[in-house]
Amino acid sequence: MTLIINNDDVAKLLTMEMTIDALEGSYRQLVTKHAVCRPRIDIRIPTSDPAKNYQWGSMEGGSTSGYFAVRMKSDVVYETRYEGVVTQEKYCTKPGLYCGLIFLTSIENGEPLAFINDGILQHMRVGGDGGIGVKYMANEDAEVVGMLGSGGMSRTHMEAFTYVRKIKKLQVFSPTKANREKFGAEMAAQYGIEVKVCSSPEEIYRGAHIVAALTDSAIPVTDGSLLEKGTHLVNIGGSGNPDAESLKRVDSYLRFGDAPSPVGRPEFNLDDENIAWEAAPDVAKHGDGRPGKHRARGTLLPDKRVTLAQIVSGEKKGRTSADQITYSERGNLQGAQFFAVAGKVYEAAKARGLGRDIPTEWFLQDIRD
Repeated sequence: MTLIINNDDVAKLLTMEMTIDALEGSYRQLVTKHAVCRPRIDIRIPTSDPAKNYQWGSMEGGSTSGYFAVRMKSDVVYETRYEGVVTQEKYCTKPGLYCGLIFLTSIENGEPLAFINDGILQHMRVGGDGGIGVKYMANEDAEVVGMLGSGGMSRTHMEAFTYVRKIKKLQVFSPTKANREKFGAEMAAQYGIEVKVCSSPEEIYRGAHIVAALTDSAIPVTDGSLLEKGTHLVNIGGSGNPDAESLKRVDSYLRFGDAPSPVGRPEFNLDDENIAWEAAPDVAKHGDGRPGKHRARGTLLPDKRVTLAQIVSGEKKGRTSADQITYSERGNLQGAQFFAVAGKVYEAAKARGLGRDIPTEWFLQDIRD
């Protein structure tokens, strides 16, 4: 039988400990070449509404440990402005609904094992990356988090930060007062920490040891001039990159790694976060990895770069002094995340009897393709 595993099931099954363990394991397998993935690929097509475009995104990977997965997203993408901030929005069929699926298979016999809604898993794997960056780059005594954003990604990042460090205080700002106040109260209750709900973004930097920008803004929201000595920076969202001043001030940059090039084609090696093809390429579009309509984020600071493999092996250190400002990001390894984390979810669902069974033969045929 093939399992259908929805977000409610994933929320019951997947812990941050499982997520970080799965991610670190897959990144190590990439280094030893027992796992493989490709960069994310997007396809963009104009819709009948000139303010919106269709975007299909996919990423995939697998390993000798037994699983392969492809993560697929079907979105209509547009931008909107709220209180002076440009945000990237998306939906499937209508606002508030989304289509993101993970298709998990067995590498041993090709069997379709599961279809998994990607909502909770997506937030967990991104939060897990933030936690891995803090684990290897933040000062050991880092205990104050300054956060921009109060949505789902903020929740999983707090879960990851509290897993890898003894967090004592959160300073949070997001544009909607009710949202930031609700989030702050939730975090104080969940983790037993002091929370300051800030009335301006500048406040989150004061005394922060970890600064996390976790928004859907279409432009950079960080302010590098406010980063204090010893800060570790995490940044996700539509903008792709931190602001130029933040990058200028970074002393050490952890990029987990890069997807390998195709066999026999080293010239196709790319460090882009995602690459895209477009119908009607001369028509203006919105979408992930499109700040300034340039290439999606690649290696940002090559002269300051260290990889996860180098830190784990002892070849290099993440930070060399407590005063250094550090920054971490995954690289273009998304495909390696989904087989690893989805595999853990599938095993846990089987063990606990969660998910909905559907006949595997529905996906099989006796006509060779």
